[in-house]
Amino acid sequence: MSSIGFLNPLMRRRLIKAPINPLDRATVVSIYPKDIVELKVTIQPGMFIIPAGSPEKPSFLTVGPSSWWKEVDEEQPLLEIPNSSIQIADALVKDYCNGVPACDMSTRMPGLFFIPGTITIKELNERHTDLLKNAITRQKNWFIALIHMADTLWARSNGNPVVISDDMRMAAKLTNLVDKDWMKDFKMVANVSCIACGQPRNPLFPVCPNCHAITDIKKAEELGIVFAKVK
Repeated sequence: MSSIGFLNPLMRRRLIKAPINPLDRATVVSIYPKDIVELKVTIQPGMFIIPAGSPEKPSFLTVGPSSWWKEVDEEQPLLEIPNSSIQIADALVKDYCNGVPACDMSTRMPGLFFIPGTITIKELNERHTDLLKNAITRQKNWFIALIHMADTLWARSNGNPVVISDDMRMAAKLTNLVDKDWMKDFKMVANVSCIACGQPRNPLFPVCPNCHAITDIKKAEELGIVFAKVK
């Protein structure tokens, strides 16, 4: 007997794929200024890359159907369960947007949407201007929500740069709010330790948020910070 006969039958299962409908296409449109890589391990094809886009130059990803396989009987080929291109495009948009902070999937969210069929930039501007305008508005609202969240986190953390995400910095940059304190480059100061308690602190602030020790008397005086004295 051939050595292949000793293999587990599950290792010799066949995947019989049905013919693909060439008209089953949907287009994901992005004005979100970052590349998006989505891996769906349960379906095939399952790797999707949505290029970065902008309101002036949207990016496009045309997707077709993907399938997953269901076991019916161990002596039978796996049963293909197809998912249409619209299901795939809808999942790409929702799965990514649901995973980002400050998104409500309605009035504020990253600038992603999909359109059934294959479209071009000309067709988008001529036939789907409402979808594009809505995406621009929702993304602006999302940027504003991210900035408000960053302001709150910055205040609550006593100026800890770790709490500010890349999306928050991107939102401030694209809305011309680069004068925010948390938009400064903190790469060299993020891990400074307090001289009193040893906990991480922001050296731009003269008081440790952990033990409340004055770590920079001169800066505290310049800022007009007055502390109670024990007699």
